[in-house]
Amino acid sequence: MYFSFLKQTEIMKKLGIILLLFSVVLPVFGQEELMKQYAAGIDQPEMKEILTIIASDALEGRETGTRGQKMAAAFIADYFHEIGLKPVVPTPGGLSYYQKFDLESSQAGTTYLKIGDKTYANGEDVLYYGTANMSKPATGQTVYVGKGTDEDYAAVKTEGKVVVLDGSDGFFQQWRAARDKAFENGASLVVIMAKNKDKDFKNMLDHYGSYFMSSRLGFKQENQDVNAGAFLVAPTTAAALLNSTSEKMAKAVEEKRPDKIKGNSIEYLSTRETTTVETENILGYLEGTDKKDEVVVVTGHYDHIGKHNGEVNNGADDDGSGTTSVLKIAKAFAQAKKDGHGPRRSMLFMTVTGEEKGLLGSEYYVNHPIFPLDQTVVDLNIDMIGRLDDAHKDDRQFVYVVGSDKLSTELDELSKKANKEFTHLDLDYTYNDENHPDRIYYRSDHWNFAKNNIPIIFYFSGIHEDYHKPTDTVDKIQFDLLQKRAQLVFYTAWVIANRDNRLVVDKPQQENVGQH
Repeated sequence: MYFSFLKQTEIMKKLGIILLLFSVVLPVFGQEELMKQYAAGIDQPEMKEILTIIASDALEGRETGTRGQKMAAAFIADYFHEIGLKPVVPTPGGLSYYQKFDLESSQAGTTYLKIGDKTYANGEDVLYYGTANMSKPATGQTVYVGKGTDEDYAAVKTEGKVVVLDGSDGFFQQWRAARDKAFENGASLVVIMAKNKDKDFKNMLDHYGSYFMSSRLGFKQENQDVNAGAFLVAPTTAAALLNSTSEKMAKAVEEKRPDKIKGNSIEYLSTRETTTVETENILGYLEGTDKKDEVVVVTGHYDHIGKHNGEVNNGADDDGSGTTSVLKIAKAFAQAKKDGHGPRRSMLFMTVTGEEKGLLGSEYYVNHPIFPLDQTVVDLNIDMIGRLDDAHKDDRQFVYVVGSDKLSTELDELSKKANKEFTHLDLDYTYNDENHPDRIYYRSDHWNFAKNNIPIIFYFSGIHEDYHKPTDTVDKIQFDLLQKRAQLVFYTAWVIANRDNRLVVDKPQQENVGQH
C-alpha cells in the first residue's frame, strides 16, 4: 500500500513536470491553427502588388535622400496606417511614422600636392583617400621611411613631417596599416607610393579614380584640420616629393638607410564639398498586452542604389523583397490583434533607410531608439529573400539563417522549431560563420542591434547575378519562396512575442563591437 502510494506520488510528480513543460510550450506552439490562419494572410498576390510598387521605375531606385526614396517612405507609412499600426516617433506636431534625420553628402573638393610651381591634382596625378577638410593649405618637410618598418622609423625623425613610404608590395592589403603606423609616429601627412611602375599607377588611377572622387554619405562630422587620410602616388611623383630618384630610393631601402634621402618642402591641401541630405526610417507600432514594455523588432531596408548611367536599379530583391515581407508580416499581426489575438509583447515594424550607404538608418535608430534597447527582445532582419543563388539551383526550399545562435542559444532553438513545425525549409548556416570571407553577419541592419547585444536573426537567400544591377527586377522574384520565407519570420516572431519568458542572452559578444 505504502509502495503503491509512493509509486502514485512519483507518477504525479512526473506528470506535474510534463504538464508544466507543456504549459510553457502550449501557449505558443499549441496555437498551430491560429498561427497558420494569420500566416496564410501573407499571400503571394498582395506581395506581388506591393513589390511591383516598391521596385517600380517611378521610384527611381530609392537611393537614400532622393525623391524615389521619399516616395517609397510615403507608400510604407500609408500602408502602416491602413492596416492599423500606430505612429510612434515623437515630433513637435505629434506622433509620426517618420523617424527623420540628416546625413551629409561629402566628396573631394580642391585637393592637391604641390612642389614649387608644380601641382599634382587629385584624381589626375594622385589619389587622396580620406575625409580631411582643411581650412587652408599647409606646408611640410618630406621624410622617407622606406617600407615603414620599425627599423626604418628608428632611422629618421618623423614628428610633424610629411611621411613618404613605399607601399607598392601588397598595397591593397597593407596600406591602411602603413598609414596608421605613420600617424602613430607623428606624421602630419602620409604619402604612399602605391605601385612600383608609373604605368601601373596610371591603370589604378583610371580604374579607381572615379570611386575615390565620388560622393560619400554619412553622419555629419566636424571639419578636420588634421589630415587623417593618405595620398597615393606614382614612383616618379614620390621621387619628386623627396627631391630624389627612384634608383636612390630603391638603394636606400636595400641598405636600410632611408635617412640618406633628404626630402623636400611641399604644400598640400585637402577639402571636402558637403551638402545636407534629409532621410527617414519608417516605423509602425503594434502595442502588446501583458508584456507590452518588451519589444520585438522586424526590419528590412527600403533604400537601394538609385540610377546609374540613366538606368534604374529597381532593387526588387535587394531589398524590395524584405520590405514587402515586413509589410505583410505587419498586416498579419495587425489582423490578429483586431480579431482579439494580439501579441503579448509589442511589435515594431521598421523599414530603414541608408543601408546601402553603410547601415546608416539602423545605426541612427539604435543611437536614438524609440524604445529602450534593454527592452528590445530581438531583431528579425530581412534582406534579399526572393531569389535563388547558384548553390541552390537544385534545392529551392531553403533560406540562409545568420546570427541566430550568436547571442542567444534559445533563439536558435526557437527558430529551428518554428521551421520544423510550419515551413519545412532547409535552414542553411553557410554564412553564419562571422569570419566567412563575405562577412554577411556584419553587412545588413541586424548588425547594429547585435553589437548592442540584442539577439538577431538575419534571413537571406544569397547573392545572384543581378545583385546591384538594373536587372534585379520583379519578374525574377520567386513569390512562392518569398511567401514561405516571410511566413517563417512571422512564425518565429509570433513565438517570441507570445512566450512566457523573454529570450535569454547567454552569449553576449561585446568583443565584437565595432567589427563592421
